[in-house]
Amino acid sequence: MTNLVGRTAIVTGAARGLGRTYAQKLLEAGMNVVAADKADVAETLDRMYGPGKTLGISVDVADFRSVSAMADKALAAFGRVDVLVNNAALYGGLKGGRAEQIEEAEWDRCMAVNVKGVWNCCRAVIPAMRKQGGGSIVNVASLAAIYGLPYALHYSASKAAVIGITRALARELGRDSIRVNAIAPTAVLTEGTKEFFGAKFEKGMVAIRENQALKRNLETEDLAGTVIYLAGDASKFVTGQTIMVDGGTHFL
Repeated sequence: MTNLVGRTAIVTGAARGLGRTYAQKLLEAGMNVVAADKADVAETLDRMYGPGKTLGISVDVADFRSVSAMADKALAAFGRVDVLVNNAALYGGLKGGRAEQIEEAEWDRCMAVNVKGVWNCCRAVIPAMRKQGGGSIVNVASLAAIYGLPYALHYSASKAAVIGITRALARELGRDSIRVNAIAPTAVLTEGTKEFFGAKFEKGMVAIRENQALKRNLETEDLAGTVIYLAGDASKFVTGQTIMVDGGTHFL
């Protein structure tokens, strides 16, 4: 992990859950970390420790002006952006339901954050990455995009779009030495997952782990190694890939 020391990462959706863990582990690896979220990141920053430096930024990923300002602040603070972790997404706050019953406004809100938000963040950092000679973009997709999550068509569709963005950008940006990959986790033991499943959380977690080769539920730290791998030079010839972190639910 020494190749990450002194480099800079932006992690969106860093106020809690997966984003907080990604930010912490990248900081431990020696990176300077920009923790960004629409929600307050103060608690994340208070909990973070490691050799790198931190910066907290309020951002609305669905608004390009806000995202562009985030990139500018990161560059002003650290001089470069080596890694972007596109983690921000609507999940816990979404209303599930039958496909024909999902409200149009809810569909649009999901796409604005989960799809447009990824595009916005990518286009905000690509010029800096291109100028500095490369970088790594890590998009957080979901098993829902591959397996198909019933009663969450909007979420499943949005995460399938993230995989499509990953593949198209990888081909487009390879000549600039910018790598673009995705990770697709199963349901993680986070506040967001509890909010999404509601009263069916415990039953849902049992059903999920029983369908896996590895019979336990995914925790946030189980994903950290994959993010660090994709961020660093160990994966310097890997691009356009979606890495499943699902305990052996779906085999590609």
